[in-house]
Amino acid sequence: MKVLSQRGMRRIIVALTMLAVALVAAGALAGWLWLVGIGAWLLITAFLLELIYRP
Repeated sequence: MKVLSQRGMRRIIVALTMLAVALVAAGALAGWLWLVGIGAWLLITAFLLELIYRP
């Protein structure tokens, strides 16, 4: 299994964070709590990855 480089992992974390913010905003505007929940879990995942893969 190939280990992701520092830059690659940073891109994944930034992409997850941006997707989470977009989902939370869309869910809040549409009033769909399930979409807000998915966005919140993505944000939690991005922060956990940041903590685990911190240089």
